[in-house]
Amino acid sequence: MIRKLDEISEKFFGKKYEHLDEKEKKIVNHLAKRTHVSRNIARDFFEQVTFGQRMADRLTAFAGSWLFIGIFLIILVAWVLLNSFILLKFNKAFDPYPYILLNLFLSMLAAIQAPIILMSQNREASRDRLRAEHDYEVNLKAELEIMALHEKIDEFMKRQWNEFILIQKQQLSLLNQLIEKESLNKKAINEFDP
Repeated sequence: MIRKLDEISEKFFGKKYEHLDEKEKKIVNHLAKRTHVSRNIARDFFEQVTFGQRMADRLTAFAGSWLFIGIFLIILVAWVLLNSFILLKFNKAFDPYPYILLNLFLSMLAAIQAPIILMSQNREASRDRLRAEHDYEVNLKAELEIMALHEKIDEFMKRQWNEFILIQKQQLSLLNQLIEKESLNKKAINEFDP
């Protein structure tokens, strides 16, 4: 098996198996065993996700939706209208203009929401890195398989050309024999017919 790995690595990478990096070794192993490289990265990635990471992803998805914006606008307008109504009706509001309590809640929401969104984006970035690495492996294996197919086709074409040349030589030999027979027949007819 080691000899086969060395053959494949020298054929495609120009160096011995032990001098390859991990990705290249992985591809050479797949080539030697004739196994596929592709796998479902998303499924593999989500199998390792913790509860907190899932919740961060859900919160990020919700916070980036029109539903969140709509609910948020309704709450803000309701807060302002309720405080304005209470201020006008009773001359006392629980959060009078400039709505300092509302600003405090918005600041706390932003302070909590920002790191959660960043966690989700970091996970998305690491998932994208995994995808890119996997795409590289698949593309590399596909490229090497295509190179191997080209070699097989070239070898096949070379054999076909050799067979074609052999057939052409046989045909030329038969044609020469026919020409000689024809010329002998003409000579015989010319000698016989004065």
